[in-house]
This record gives sequence, C-alpha cells and structure tokens, in this order.
Amino acid sequence: VVTRDNVEESLKALFQFVKDKEQLLQDLRSQIEETKKKNSEKQRERDYWLEYKNVGSKIHAEKISSLEKDIAEVKYGLERTEEHYREALNVVKEENQKQFDRHMKVLSEEALKNAVRYLDKNCRREIEENEWLKEEVKIYRKQKSDLKASVQLLEEENTTLVAKLIDIKLQHLGV
Repeated sequence: VVTRDNVEESLKALFQFVKDKEQLLQDLRSQIEETKKKNSEKQRERDYWLEYKNVGSKIHAEKISSLEKDIAEVKYGLERTEEHYREALNVVKEENQKQFDRHMKVLSEEALKNAVRYLDKNCRREIEENEWLKEEVKIYRKQKSDLKASVQLLEEENTTLVAKLIDIKLQHLGV
C-alpha cells in the first residue's frame, strides 16, 4: 500500500534529484565555458609568441645589436675624453705647482728684502740670532702650507669641474 505521503516523499526525492542534476549540469556548462575562455586566451598568447618568434625577435635582435654598437662607441669616446681630461688635469697641476713655487720664491725674496732694508749690520746679526726671525720663518712656512692647501683645493675643484664636464658630455652622447 502506497500512501500519499510516500508518493509526495518519492516525488520530492525525485524533484531534488532532478534539481541536483540540473545544478550539476549548469556547473559543468560554466566550467566548459571557462575552459573555452582559458583555451582561447592561451591560443592568443601562443599566436602572439609565434609571431614574436618569427618576426619580433629578429627586430629586437637588430635593435640590441645596434644599441651594443652605440654603447661601444660611447665607451670609446668616454675613454678618449677621460684620457684627454686626465692629461689636461696633469698639465694644470704642473702649472699650478710652478706658479706656487714662483710665488713662494718671490714672497721669500720680498720678505728678505723687507727685513734687510730696515736693519743695519748690527741689527741684522742680532735678528739672525733672535727668536723673532725664527718665528717669522715659521709664519712664512705656515703661509707656504696655506698656499699649498689652497692649491690643493683649487685642484680638487678643477677635478670636480672636469668630472661634471665629462658627465655633461656623456649625457649629450647618450642623447
């Protein structure tokens, strides 16, 4: 004997079963669509890379080769420029040293003349033996070291300016 409740339960179970199957079918359809999208995306990517392999890679290889040649030329120009400025810096250093030596020689002679001009023979002898003259020598030596420091600062400034000039030339070469 089958009762109405049994039939309703059986129909509910059948309805739930059909509903579950429909949901499963819908899930499978959405997965198929998603897989198709992924497949078409991968196919486009594959086509792109095949095109790059056949055409684009050759163009890029030529560009890379051209850029490598440009880099080599810039390096060569930089080395030549660097050597030129190194030589120019050495010439400037030598000239500065010569001027410094001349200036120190002139200062020493003037100091000696000034000291001798105002003194008689007796005083000269006293001064030679006096501590004051030794202090003057110390002062002149200090001036000499100060001048050397000034020359050093000028040389460093020249070096900085030369480096800036090289950087500017590099930027112009890069352009």
